[in-house]
Amino acid sequence: MTIDKNFLAKFIKVTAYAAYGAYPFIGKDDKISADKGAVDMMRKELNKIEMNATIVIGEGEMDEAPMLNIGEKVGTNNGPEFDIAVDPLEGTTFTSKGLPNAFSVLAVTKKGNLLSAPDTYMEKIIIGSNLPKNLLDLDNSVEKNIKLLAEVKNKKPSELSACVMKRPRHAHIIKCLEEMKVKINYITDGDIAGGLTVIGNNPKNDIYLSTGGGPEGVIVAAALSCFGGQIQGRLILNKTEAIRAKKLGIIDIDKKYNIDEIVKGDVIFCASGVTSGDLAKGVQNYKDKFEVTTLALHKSQKINKTITNIYNK
Repeated sequence: MTIDKNFLAKFIKVTAYAAYGAYPFIGKDDKISADKGAVDMMRKELNKIEMNATIVIGEGEMDEAPMLNIGEKVGTNNGPEFDIAVDPLEGTTFTSKGLPNAFSVLAVTKKGNLLSAPDTYMEKIIIGSNLPKNLLDLDNSVEKNIKLLAEVKNKKPSELSACVMKRPRHAHIIKCLEEMKVKINYITDGDIAGGLTVIGNNPKNDIYLSTGGGPEGVIVAAALSCFGGQIQGRLILNKTEAIRAKKLGIIDIDKKYNIDEIVKGDVIFCASGVTSGDLAKGVQNYKDKFEVTTLALHKSQKINKTITNIYNK
């Protein structure tokens, strides 16, 4: 079942207004207010859409943030049933400090087609398109995965680039990559943008290797599915998180999820820039209007475009 193509414009408007909601707080060193601005706008716009939708990936329990809660119903309660993953403001720190790569993002599928992941950590390997299915594995050594990837890309390991989030927990990954002379492109935050650097005809990175947010892993998977990319993820859960995961329907808490187990069927993905970055240009503010640039994907329609729209305040 595909999602009606007319919904794409509606969801572009949702992330555009959410981005504008965060805009007044750029550089103000106030992450909570920036997040709340985006959340409030996103909820308001979602509730205007003729749909019966459920938030299955919600905004940050771990951040004690103003949330669009997991399980929250949005829309008019009339129309098709959707599952929606949201991150109203990906890059709260980037926004508060006026740095690049903050954006508002959502992914939409038909009901039952998105993994409902708790707000916990997830180990991730992400690679681009046109590669053998399930090529890499989290239980392989870093060295083995790099060798497998280099072989199918007909490159030496030293010709590969890897995106890694700069955290002490990744010391073993970094050490192995350095020993193999793989070029490392570090990110400080921005798990979603980092994961998407493997896509496109001339990607910045060949692989993303890091433990980051579980919800962000699901959102990245939605975008990757539109490009034919791959992700394998495994949730990292303590006892409390394991109980919460089971309530969300996750039976095997040690399971490795490949992309077709994280997201199924048709997908709409929208990411609207708050500050300019790799995915989209930042919000431009005018007297009575504002301009937002959005990366918009619709899998069944083979739509992959960057759209700049002007909206009324």
